[in-house]
Amino acid sequence: MREILTMPNLINFLTSLADGDLNIATELVWLIIATALAMVGGAIGGMLLAGKDIGYQLSAMLGALFAPAGVIPAIFLGLVALNFLTNY
Repeated sequence: MREILTMPNLINFLTSLADGDLNIATELVWLIIATALAMVGGAIGGMLLAGKDIGYQLSAMLGALFAPAGVIPAIFLGLVALNFLTNY
């Protein structure tokens, strides 16, 4: 495990991720992180809204599936806009 964390490519990637540099790799990582957080938030929201009506497990599953449908395009467009704005 120590050898993996001391690889120069991984260190450079983590540094660029923490610094806010936007390239294809960091944009994909941020998109994956945003999708995971949207799924968690959608599951919680689904449980709060329809948990008693259709059951907590079904409402959590539906919320986790439908929440990223609105979040992924917004995050992608936001990252593209930030990428263009860093050029000016």
